[in-house]
Amino acid sequence: MTRDKQDTSQVETPVQTGHEVIQSYLKTLDNSPGVYRMLDAKGRVLYVGKARSLKKRVSNYAKPTGHSARIARMISQTASMMFLTTRTETEALLLEQNLIKQLKPHFNVLLRDDKSFPNILLTGHEFPQIKKHRGARKEKGQYFGPFASADAVNRTLNQLQKVFLLRNCTDATFDARSRPCLQYQIKRCAGPCVGKIDAEGYGTLVQDAVDFLSGRTTKMQENLASEMQAASESMEFEKAAVLRDRIRALTQVQQSQGINPRGVTEADVIALHMEGGQACVQVFFIRANQNWGNRDFYPRTGAGAGTGEVLQAFVGQFYDQKDPPRLILLSDPLDELDLMAEALTEKLGRKVELSVPQRGEKSELVANAQRNARESLARKMAETATQARLLDGMAEAFGLDGPPHRVEVYDNSHIQGAHAVGAMIVAGPEGYMKSQYRKFNIKGDDLTPGDDFGMMKEVLTRRFKRLLKEDPDREGEQWPGLLLIDGGAGQVSAVHEIMEELGVTDIPMIGVAKGVDRDHGKEEFHRRGQRPFALKRNDPVLYFVQRLRDEAHRFAIGTHRAKRAKAQGATPLDEVPGVGATRKRALLQHFGSAKAVGRAGLEDLKAVDGISETLAETIYGFFHDKA
Repeated sequence: MTRDKQDTSQVETPVQTGHEVIQSYLKTLDNSPGVYRMLDAKGRVLYVGKARSLKKRVSNYAKPTGHSARIARMISQTASMMFLTTRTETEALLLEQNLIKQLKPHFNVLLRDDKSFPNILLTGHEFPQIKKHRGARKEKGQYFGPFASADAVNRTLNQLQKVFLLRNCTDATFDARSRPCLQYQIKRCAGPCVGKIDAEGYGTLVQDAVDFLSGRTTKMQENLASEMQAASESMEFEKAAVLRDRIRALTQVQQSQGINPRGVTEADVIALHMEGGQACVQVFFIRANQNWGNRDFYPRTGAGAGTGEVLQAFVGQFYDQKDPPRLILLSDPLDELDLMAEALTEKLGRKVELSVPQRGEKSELVANAQRNARESLARKMAETATQARLLDGMAEAFGLDGPPHRVEVYDNSHIQGAHAVGAMIVAGPEGYMKSQYRKFNIKGDDLTPGDDFGMMKEVLTRRFKRLLKEDPDREGEQWPGLLLIDGGAGQVSAVHEIMEELGVTDIPMIGVAKGVDRDHGKEEFHRRGQRPFALKRNDPVLYFVQRLRDEAHRFAIGTHRAKRAKAQGATPLDEVPGVGATRKRALLQHFGSAKAVGRAGLEDLKAVDGISETLAETIYGFFHDKA
């Protein structure tokens, strides 16, 4: 009996969850606006929401009935809550979207792909450079964008260089030139670096480019046509031919822009299509009366959120780190459209209008975006279904318990052991998960050059030690369901030993070895304790594994080349404290080489632009102390 009582005392009391738990928080709340978090029994955030009145909102969750299936599931899992009060509901909305992106709660709508968008930058130089820019707008100059993709920017830049002959070289290259480059020879640059055009003439070209990127193109074409006619009448046929080519290139740019709305100068067109619990949002960027491309997004729908909630969450998260335009055209009303408009207006510092147009050109723009969203989602769902069949086939071919939710593929790349890197790619039900790719700089000083086993051991040890530290209970989605290793029985055995040392022995692994003549289609697959086997040459699973292995190989080689290129451009100056890229460039331009910098006297170093007396002493001491 004593033992029975002792055992009973050790049984953990179940954690209480549900509306009664939520009810207990009501006495601590008032009618302040703010943000609330609902957490499960293990402290994981289930949902982040905002409220005009925290007490009223939480009291709704405290009711035992009257909820949708999604909200009822969320309430049933809630074991505790957290609260943050704000001054206004607008502040609460902005904080809510920020927390959703950070915490990624299961029941919230989540924008999964939120990369920055590229812009075109005309630098603040006397002879401005035109180039692609991504990230914070820290560099001085004029910015135009956003563009939907790097391809959209590159196409536009390519045409703009033909039309306006602006330089794309760096300032350092510009200052160092003594004769025209190839860009000038093929009539894609006016040659300001060697005086082929003066500052006034180049400034005119820059202003024309600004006018074009600002949508003022009609007058520009009229001016070019007049100049061409005048040059022709003056028998300046070469000048007339240049102007003719510029007009043609300008027309080509305008035609390539696709939809060019007359009545919409600046807007983002956002359209949503939902089907089968999945969603696609298409965003078209209209700037300067031109279509600057579109991008599709596939937000997580928060276990069944409705159209208004999905679109509201998307808009809030999409503009969390981006400046919204003056006008946002929507396919559907948001749950709180006026509040979102107020929040974006406050963020931008000028009025932002959100509109759901019903007729006219704006309605046609939205309809076009919604058609794209519908077609994109159909393609995505078809691809997902195909991927699911391949994962099912992989489970059957390799004797797995079920289709793997996450496949990790590893590869190494080096040249006789030099600049060695390891690479991991990831695939899942929706295809390649590129945000999950990882590269590993091989650090092992005791490795023999070319020791692939040692490299693989280092990569996997680092990968799974980190996983065990971050998620020891193995409850997250970061744990793989299958490892694919580039190699045969030896590699598989080595990997198994590594995983045994780490205490992770239940993840299946397959070695993919080149077969006879190392040909595609003759691969052999190795599992520990089993004989090697092959798949039929026309088996879709075989093609799938080949694509995975080739993707890992591509990623590993690209990472290796980048590391090698960086090493080839390295100099002893990289190790000098206080010498960054700009000062390194100034020193190399002044002295010609890193060796010359090392031999330079203290006074010579002080004479370099941007090198202070203190830094000159640091540089001098670095080289002479080493000697």
